[in-house]
Amino acid sequence: MRVLNNPKINMVRAGGVFAAISVRFRSLPAGIWALGFVSMMMDISSELVHSLLPVFMTSVLGIGMVAIGVVEGVAEATAAISKVFSGAISDHLKKRKLLAVLGYGLGALSKPIFPLANSIGWVFCARFIDRIGKGIRGAPRDALVADITPPQLRGAAYGLRQSLDSIGAFIGPLLAVLLMDMFANNVKSVLWVSVVPALICLGILIAAVHEPVHAEEGTSNSLKLSIRAYAKFLPVRFWLIIVLGTVVTLARFSEAFLILRAQNAGLAIGYVPLVFIVMNIVYSGVSYPAGIASDRFSARTLLIIGLAVLVAADLVLAGATAPLQVLCGAALWGLHMGVTQGLLSKLVADTAPKELRGTAFGIFNLVCGGALLLASITAGALWSAYGPSATFIAGAAFAGTAMLGLLIYR
Repeated sequence: MRVLNNPKINMVRAGGVFAAISVRFRSLPAGIWALGFVSMMMDISSELVHSLLPVFMTSVLGIGMVAIGVVEGVAEATAAISKVFSGAISDHLKKRKLLAVLGYGLGALSKPIFPLANSIGWVFCARFIDRIGKGIRGAPRDALVADITPPQLRGAAYGLRQSLDSIGAFIGPLLAVLLMDMFANNVKSVLWVSVVPALICLGILIAAVHEPVHAEEGTSNSLKLSIRAYAKFLPVRFWLIIVLGTVVTLARFSEAFLILRAQNAGLAIGYVPLVFIVMNIVYSGVSYPAGIASDRFSARTLLIIGLAVLVAADLVLAGATAPLQVLCGAALWGLHMGVTQGLLSKLVADTAPKELRGTAFGIFNLVCGGALLLASITAGALWSAYGPSATFIAGAAFAGTAMLGLLIYR
């Protein structure tokens, strides 16, 4: 105990942690940085749209809460289903970049549809195309990160990509706030701006990301282009990660409900994107250090911490009566995401064979997407029947149950 409390020892250990962060920061391949900036630009575009879309659907189009839950849930489930097929195809063809370009291209194509929408059908169509694109690019991109990065740096690599992704996710809503003021709260005019960063994203991907040599190697003749056949070669440890990811995902729901909670608590329409700004500032700041920690410390401990933070976030949001409280809840939500999301990606990469990483990420995202669909529809139904507090109390109860399960099960 005296050693643990020795200030000199603690300073040395702290210095070692910072040194490890610095070394990993400099050691990461250029392709990881390029993929990070690709994610950042697309997230600027997407989050500019998503930070205003719930308000656009309720205030401009007059769509109800259950319908929003269905649209958001189906959109995310569509992305998850697409990831299975794109992941398996990328394993078979060894052309991960090609699929990533296709996916980001569809994301860019969807952006002009949002400001043109005049009904829920148009919004659903735009979200469907956008999420198809996300599904196509997600698994190949995540597998490409593992292909490019040495195993001992994977946690840092996923953390850095997620951190840059999250930087885009708060720049997008920040732009939304500024543009809403500039365009006198004309939501459709603001949505048109999202097209520009989406096109920049495509340019970076095409010019700066390169397929690694070992990703071009042929696939074993024993593997056929069949998700079912590929899945048989995935180890038991991978399927345990699937179960774990599902439980963590069921404990939360679409971030669209954070926006609606802020509006419900009295935040003016032009400032509701502040919720995403606060959430993603914390998310981006935590993701990279959490990725470093996942290379050094117990995944179980980090997941328990992440779920405990989610419980706190849900309880704050359930009891919120003013916009500041909602922003505090959003900050805690971002902390939970920063601790858990890169870690789960690392666990998938660590437990899947190299030649099946695309399939593994596809299956993981499919199952988690289904869990998010169920969680979002349930959240919308609870909100409509019992109000916003019930939605977040239910989230806290499930997150708490999951946390207790991890504490008991080793």
